[in-house]
Amino acid sequence: MSCAAIAFTRRGAELGRRLAAALGGTLHVPPRLSEELDLPGYESLEAWTAAHWDAGKDLLFIGACGIAVRAVAPHVKDKFSDPAVVAVDEAGRFAVPLLSGHVGGANDLCRQVARLTGGEAAISTATDVNGLWAVDVWARDMGLVITDRSLAKNISAALLEGKPVGFASDFPVSGPLPSGLRSEKVLPAVHVTCRVSEEPETLRLIPNRLTLGVGCRKGTAAEAIASAVDAALQKAGLDPRAVAAVATIDLKAEEPGLLAFCRARDLPLQVYTAEELAAVPGNFTPSTFVRSVTGVDNVCERAALKNGGTLLLPKQAGNGVTVAIALQTPDLKFDRM
Repeated sequence: MSCAAIAFTRRGAELGRRLAAALGGTLHVPPRLSEELDLPGYESLEAWTAAHWDAGKDLLFIGACGIAVRAVAPHVKDKFSDPAVVAVDEAGRFAVPLLSGHVGGANDLCRQVARLTGGEAAISTATDVNGLWAVDVWARDMGLVITDRSLAKNISAALLEGKPVGFASDFPVSGPLPSGLRSEKVLPAVHVTCRVSEEPETLRLIPNRLTLGVGCRKGTAAEAIASAVDAALQKAGLDPRAVAAVATIDLKAEEPGLLAFCRARDLPLQVYTAEELAAVPGNFTPSTFVRSVTGVDNVCERAALKNGGTLLLPKQAGNGVTVAIALQTPDLKFDRM
């Protein structure tokens, strides 16, 4: 996320200008200082906060913590969706993460600010204070979807109480296990997987690494495509939250049903020419009819694998829709702690 900074005094603006430049953000000041300092002004603190909050920007207040708390209070929802909020005094002595320290990245932003000012980062989240692995931070950094917020809290609570937590991954993870994690079966546990499962007391972390290769007849409705995709995912035992993109041939780039499906699932559509698909290496399910229409013997499998990976589910066909699913292995690692 980009950073939006606000200062309230001339001294605060001097520090804010330096921080905003270093963090790639923008600084706003009171109208009375705007022209003098050649900086954009804000109409009201309430309006400024609302606009940048809705835009999903990290918020940096150069001034008293109380000002920041009152400004953001009406907008606070939960730790998994709130942006980072950090306050730093205008002398730069103390940077304080006020909201969304882990998932939103306020702790990281706070550390950056402290490094820039030479001050202290006043971080108070329990796992950081105790030097423990934080599942929500690791999931964010690795691009993993947290499937159960309550279980995520249970994992952190267990580690804070000195209890072991099991850890398993369907994919390689480089680096040593952090303190408190165990590779043997221990509950509660964390499991990194793209697959659907009902493991008790186990938090699944899902890599967003699946590509759906899709082909369809002209005029196929979005509902038919959704039905075919869901059936394919269910057959493969894969969680829909693991899907990162839909891929197809460029002939379908403007297919209304396919575009509507992608919008409904908030998935990007990647399109390739017949030549690009034909160049994808591998053994694919050929179709003379598909070749006659598109110029390539298979669309869905080749499109799913265009950016590399492993084919988890070969071509599934029905009701004018073909679906194949490929996985790009995530790059997972533990930092030394």
